[in-house]
Amino acid sequence: MGAYRARYSQSCRAGRGDHGSPHRRSPIAAHLANASIPARLLDIVPKELTHEEQAKGLTLNNRKVRNRFALAGLDAALKSRPAAFFLPDLARMITVGNFEDDLAGVKDCDWIIEAVTEDRAIKRALFEKVQALRAPGSTISSNTSGIAISTLSEGFGEDFRRHFLGTHFFNPPRYLKLLEIIPTPDTLPEVVEKLSNFGDIVLGKGVVIAKDTPNFIANRIGTFTTMNVLRIMQQDGYTIEEIDALTGPAMGLPKSATFRTLDLVGLDVLVHVVKNLAEALPNDEQRELFQIPEFIARMIERKLLGDKTKQGFYKKTKSKSEDGESEILTLDLKKFEYRERLKAKFASLEMARNIEDARERVKMLFQAPDRAGQFYQKVLSDTFHYAAMRVPEIADDIVAIDNSMKWGFNWECGAFELFDAVGIDRVVAKWQKDNRALPPLAEKLLGCGKKTFYTQSEGTISYFDLATTNYRALEDKPGIILLASLKARKKEIKRNAGASLIDLGDGVLCLEFHSKMNILGADTFQMIHAGLKALNEGFDAMVIGNQAPNFSVGANLMLVLMAIQEGEWDEVHQAVRAFQNANIALKYAPKPVVAAPFGLTLGGGVEICLHSTRVRAAAESYMGLVEVGVGLIPAGGGTKEMLVRALDAVPPDPEADPFTFVKDVFMNIGMGKVATSAEEARRLGYLSSRDSVTMNRDRQIADAKQLALDLARLGYRPGKPRENILALGQPAFTKMKLGLHLMRRAEYISDYDVVVGTHLAKVLCGGGEFTSPQLVSEQFLLDLEREAFVSLCGQKKTIERIQYMLKKGKPLRN
Repeated sequence: MGAYRARYSQSCRAGRGDHGSPHRRSPIAAHLANASIPARLLDIVPKELTHEEQAKGLTLNNRKVRNRFALAGLDAALKSRPAAFFLPDLARMITVGNFEDDLAGVKDCDWIIEAVTEDRAIKRALFEKVQALRAPGSTISSNTSGIAISTLSEGFGEDFRRHFLGTHFFNPPRYLKLLEIIPTPDTLPEVVEKLSNFGDIVLGKGVVIAKDTPNFIANRIGTFTTMNVLRIMQQDGYTIEEIDALTGPAMGLPKSATFRTLDLVGLDVLVHVVKNLAEALPNDEQRELFQIPEFIARMIERKLLGDKTKQGFYKKTKSKSEDGESEILTLDLKKFEYRERLKAKFASLEMARNIEDARERVKMLFQAPDRAGQFYQKVLSDTFHYAAMRVPEIADDIVAIDNSMKWGFNWECGAFELFDAVGIDRVVAKWQKDNRALPPLAEKLLGCGKKTFYTQSEGTISYFDLATTNYRALEDKPGIILLASLKARKKEIKRNAGASLIDLGDGVLCLEFHSKMNILGADTFQMIHAGLKALNEGFDAMVIGNQAPNFSVGANLMLVLMAIQEGEWDEVHQAVRAFQNANIALKYAPKPVVAAPFGLTLGGGVEICLHSTRVRAAAESYMGLVEVGVGLIPAGGGTKEMLVRALDAVPPDPEADPFTFVKDVFMNIGMGKVATSAEEARRLGYLSSRDSVTMNRDRQIADAKQLALDLARLGYRPGKPRENILALGQPAFTKMKLGLHLMRRAEYISDYDVVVGTHLAKVLCGGGEFTSPQLVSEQFLLDLEREAFVSLCGQKKTIERIQYMLKKGKPLRN
C-alpha cells in the first residue's frame, strides 16, 4: 500500500476485548505502527484543566493540554501488558493530535478509522467534518459493533459512501487475529478487496466479511455462548471453578475460560454488549437469554468489575503460595465473599487430558456420563443450534462463523467443526429430546443425505453451502501453503516419530517437526541430515517450519534427565554432539536453508534458527536461549553462534571494545531473556539484520519458500567452518566473574546461578585460560559448550531444576 497513513480517533467501544476504557484508545494505531504504517491518533479537546496542569501554569490553549487525551491513549498503549507495540520505540510512528486542530490532516490519509463514542449522532457529526476534508478515494471505516454500519453513511456524498464500510478490530489488535469487514450496499467491491488484502498481508489479520447485523459474527455467537454458560451454571449448580475447568482447554477454548475472560474484559463491557443485543434483536429466538443475571447486577453495584477494579470473579491477594505465586481467591456467589479456590473434580476431564486432538476430546466429553458430560451436552447442543440458525443471517457460510470464533475468541475449533466432531446424529437426538426444531441449515444438510458440514478429499476441504445445498470446495488462497493439505496429497516423502520431509513444490523441501511441543531429539537430527541429503539429490532449497501452536520448545529434557540418572555420560556427550553436528551441517548446507520460527521458539529451537541461512520469522515469535533456567547452557552451538554474531558486529575501529558486544550475549543467555516479538528477537541477536518477518502466520511457509528460492536463484554458496573467532581470554573472564559476584551480592541471582554463569562465561571467553586474546575455531567453542553442558548435568541443582520444570512446566530459579 506504499506510504500508508491512517488516522485513528477516540475509542469508547464494547465487544470481545473492546473494553470501552479511556485508556484503550490507541491499540489499532499501535498495531499499524507494528506494521511500519505511520498513523495519526486524534482525540477530543479537554474542556477543563487537571490539577497537575493548573499547578504547572498551563492553559487550555497549550498544545499538550489540547492533545491530552490522545497522549494518554498513546501512553496507555506503551504501558499496556501484554505489550501493544512490538518495540516501545515504534510509538514514534504515531503522531498525536486533536479533532479541532489536526483534523485537516485526514487529507493526507489513505485510511480513516473512526472509533469514537458509541453514539450515532456523534459519529455522523464527525463524518460530516471528515467528508469535507478527506481526499477523494480514501477509505473511511467505523470500528463500531453496536450501530448499524449503513446508518452511519446514509445521506453522505457518493464518493464517501462508496469508500465507507465497517472494520471491527478485536482488542488487543496485536494478539487477536480477527478483523470483521462489514460493507454497506454502497461500498465498492474493490474497496472491500483492497482493505481485505491490506488487513491480511500487512496487518496479519484473519479477515471475515460479515453482514451488517448487531455485533456482527464473533460477538454475536460468543456473547450467546457466555450467557448460556451462565444460565446453565445457575440452573445446575456448577461452581465458578467447575465452569472454568469445563470451558477452558478441555473444550478447545483459551485457558482464561469463562470467568477469567470476563475479569479481563470487564463486567461493564459485558453488560453493555448484552443490553445492546437485547435491544437490537427483538426477533432473536434466544432473546430472553440476553438479560443480565442478578448476580452480575450485584457485582456491578459493588464495582467487582474484574481486573480494572482488581477484583471480579477472582481476586489476587498479596500472600504467596508454596510456588511463590500470588494466591487467587474466588467469589462465592451466594455469600458474596471471597474464599479459597476449590479444585474442580470430573472423572471425564481427567480422562480427556490424554486426548490431544480437540475434536476427539470434545466428542468424548459430549458422551461422558458424569456432570461434565451433562454440561457439554447442554452447552454444545445449544451453541450448535444457535450458530446454525444464524446462517445466512449474519454470514452466508459456516466458514465465516468458524473462522470468526477461532480468530476472535481463540477457539481451537469452530462451532461447525465441533458439530462434526460430536456427530450430527448425537446432536439431533439431543434436540429431539428437548423438543427443538431443526435449524434450516441442519434440515437441508440431512435432507440431502449428508452427515457432516465439512468433508475432505485429497487435501481439499469442502463445506456445506446452504445456497446450493451442496458441498463447495475451499479455494486455495495465493500465498498460503497448508502442510496438512500437502501431506493429504501424498507430498510427504519421508517421516519418523519426530519430523517429516514434505515437498513444497518448485524444488523446495520442508522439514516439519511434529513431536509433542515439537521437542527436539534424535529423530529430529536424523531428519535434518535426511533433508540435507535430499538437497544434494535434487532439491534446490529447504524450509524448516511447521504449523503447530509453537515452533519448538527445545531439546528433550526428559531423555537428558534419564541419561543423567542412569549415569550414561557417554550418551549425554553423544546426544549433544549429534545436535551440534546437525546444526553445523545446516549452517554449511550445500543449498539455502530458511527457518520459519513462530510462537514459542526456545533453546534448541533458537539454535536451529541461528544456524540456518536465513530466518523468516512470524511477527509473534517468542525466541530465547533459556537453558540457564534448568541449570544448563545452550550447547547445540547456540552459545558459539551468539558469540560469533556479537564479534562480527564489532566495528572495524581500533577503539571499539569487543567485550562490550560479548557482554550483551553473556547477559542475554545468562538471564534467559525471551523476546516478546520478532523485532525484539532481532534486538537480542536471535535474528540478524538480514532476516525478515511475516505478519500473518498463515503466509509464513509460503514466504519462507519464496525466500529460499530467491537465495538459490541469487547464487547461494555455502561457507566453511570458521577458524578465526576471537577468544577474549582471562581479562574478559575476570570481568564476567566480577559481574556475577556483584549480581549475587545484590541478590539478583542465586548461588547456583553463579555456577552456571561461570561456565557460560568460560565458553564465551574461549575457556578463560588464554592470558591474551587468541583466534580459535568453531569446533573449539563447540567442544567447550559440550564440556560445560555435561559438567552442569552432573550437578544436583541442575537435576532438581530439570525435575521441577518437567513437573510444573516452568523453570525453577534458586
